[in-house]
Amino acid sequence: MKLKEKKCKYCKGVFTPFRILQSVCSFECSIYESKEKADRKKAKEWRKEKQKRKEALKTNSDYVRELQTIFNKFIRLRDKGLNCISCGKPAKKENAGHYRSRGGNPELAIEELNCHLQCEYCNTFLHGNLIDYRINLITKIGLEKVEWLEGKHEPKKHTIEELKVLKEYYKNKIKEIENKD
Repeated sequence: MKLKEKKCKYCKGVFTPFRILQSVCSFECSIYESKEKADRKKAKEWRKEKQKRKEALKTNSDYVRELQTIFNKFIRLRDKGLNCISCGKPAKKENAGHYRSRGGNPELAIEELNCHLQCEYCNTFLHGNLIDYRINLITKIGLEKVEWLEGKHEPKKHTIEELKVLKEYYKNKIKEIENKD
């Protein structure tokens, strides 16, 4: 059986291969191919090593920031299709709005009862539109839970391991929601 002519990967010359999977025409081109494969392997190993080094350099605040981003995405997906909790209008640009601010109450930053879908106008320009937020929050979760949110809470200082676990937990919840849709 005669094999069809091919174009060499490196010198671009036309050749008739001896084997089916042959992609180069000569020994010289084969050397280039093996060097390129070795370079690709080295680059892949370096990317893995670099990723490990970056991970080792991360601080607690880096993990908190990543967790907050994932948590906010979860809230936006959880409340998808609902109206803004403050103004009741359909949100054009959706934010995960916190009833008790993250800065003033960092222990409630990743509390699901404290965070709901909010339009960008209410969240950013009206600083949360808290009066209407509270009224609608009482309707949504009940007065007892709202009063719990407004009460005092123990400060939470999560370890890096706890933050990693929470990050995975919310990533899995996001996958569940996305798979349902």
